[in-house]
Amino acid sequence: MSQLHNELKKEFQLERLILFSDAVFAIAITLLVIELKVPEIEKAELTEGKLLSALAHMIPKFFGFIISFMFIGIYWTVHHRLFGYVINYTPKLLRLNLFFLFAVALMPFSTAFYSEYVMKHVLTPVIFYTANIILLGLFNLFMWRHISNPKNKLSEGLSQADAKYFSLRAVVIPVLFTLFAFVYLLNPLIASWMPILIPVVMRLIKKRHEKKNKIKINETEV
Repeated sequence: MSQLHNELKKEFQLERLILFSDAVFAIAITLLVIELKVPEIEKAELTEGKLLSALAHMIPKFFGFIISFMFIGIYWTVHHRLFGYVINYTPKLLRLNLFFLFAVALMPFSTAFYSEYVMKHVLTPVIFYTANIILLGLFNLFMWRHISNPKNKLSEGLSQADAKYFSLRAVVIPVLFTLFAFVYLLNPLIASWMPILIPVVMRLIKKRHEKKNKIKINETEV
């Protein structure tokens, strides 16, 4: 009875952790769109031209929203996958998850800061946004490393090959964003389009991993 109680308690605690994390992701995505405020033009001055001009000035904000929505969506998917393997937790995992959620919660501000100044050729907002992405990637990496360590007995069904793949994915986005920050120094216009390439790079890494797994399965069958 005591063992059953402990198992149920463990499941309940993990469920609380996941639900709290989902709430932070949902709030962060909601706060992103709040920055997209409808242009206000005096009725006496309202024309199609002025309205379109006001919308054109908002393009960097829309761009920042789309990029950050995409990244929060990617990290929510990764978080969902990670806790699909988790069967237990430790105080360290709770702390790492909180630090990860801190970086998620910071995204609306760093996005607004980045979007406001990205086309004005100033570096501070780019560094701030890049640092936010690096924090997301690092704490994501630390969580994968922590749950995949056999000594911790936190996961089930996670192979070492998959653990290495997910750890690699965690590092790729921060590395690409660091490169993006350096390119911004040379050509802000080219750099501003670089984040769009990240899903393509992630897709290529995924295909490579799937191909390696397929080869290993075929070798095992032979």
